[in-house]
Amino acid sequence: MTEHEQIHQTEPNLLLKPKNKVGIIGYGAYVPRYRLPAKEVARIWGGNDEGLPIVEKAVAGLDEDVITMSIEAARNALKRAAIDPQELRAVWVGSESHPYAVKPSGTVVAEAIGASTNIQSGDWEFACKAGSEALVAAIALVGSGMGKYALAIGMDTAQGKPGNALEYTAASGGAAYIVGPEAEALASIEATYSYVSDTPDFWRRAHAIYPEHGQRFTGEPAYFDHITHSAQIMMAQSGYKAEDFDYAVFHQPNAKFPQRVGAELGFRPEQIKTGLLTPIIGNTYSGSALIGLSAVLDVAKPGDRILMTTYGSGAGSDSFILKVKKSIKQRQGKAPSTQDYIANRTEIDYALYTRYRGKLLVD
Repeated sequence: MTEHEQIHQTEPNLLLKPKNKVGIIGYGAYVPRYRLPAKEVARIWGGNDEGLPIVEKAVAGLDEDVITMSIEAARNALKRAAIDPQELRAVWVGSESHPYAVKPSGTVVAEAIGASTNIQSGDWEFACKAGSEALVAAIALVGSGMGKYALAIGMDTAQGKPGNALEYTAASGGAAYIVGPEAEALASIEATYSYVSDTPDFWRRAHAIYPEHGQRFTGEPAYFDHITHSAQIMMAQSGYKAEDFDYAVFHQPNAKFPQRVGAELGFRPEQIKTGLLTPIIGNTYSGSALIGLSAVLDVAKPGDRILMTTYGSGAGSDSFILKVKKSIKQRQGKAPSTQDYIANRTEIDYALYTRYRGKLLVD
């Protein structure tokens, strides 16, 4: 046992566990079909084809935004859950690219999927962990007995300033999760834990089009410190070690960070690779870890244990432990898989990308 594990085990119990056992009863992903190769960004801005951060990224089309993509992912989750959308008691959308500054995405999604008007609905924001914030709230609502089912979505159409390093990776896509009683779950949720601090690593001011980086705050004091603390405390206080998990999913702003933090936490590459999607679709921000989890659930077997740790700038990390149940085998094929969406690709050049993402300002 490491010194950190010993310290975390002696701390008061910090895990968030609902009174009533809950789990994921349905999930669904959505990735738009357009792909911008990283080499195309390098061609325009004079970059080198060697050492590019990813292969390509997913780009939302002209008729797509966080709301439309959330609707698609939610419909896939409902297919796997096999419940009447009128039974949902909450519809929450986490994103940092909501189409409206004042008008919730959640209410549009709720009505489009046929949910009741007798629900709790709204939007969540915490940079790239807005989706997992919504998921924690859904766990709490169902786990407290206030409602039987709750829908949580993490979805983004991320933007990077032209010529900035973020433009290589800022992508579109995400996933939706329906939380319900454990008895109906395809994967039970054993616990969750959140770790936050005021760390100025990344932000976008009101009325600004593109986000800014805090440079030296971005790596060690932000991503690595928060994910490491969150995952270590979660594992130590749950009594698990890295080898007890079949899969691990970490927030993936690029391909290197999740692999490095996974190795530092004791995970093997094969535990991480299934959920590591950034190299082929980019960083979907609020959807990043959540869509990695959907890719894992697409192939997981009963009894598999999964650790997911998200990260959002500003800064914080949410960790979740899930255990896959027998019913997953009957539900995996009820909606398109994450890889189905990834395989359905249409390559575009930088000119179409600037048009689709509204980067051309025309009076």
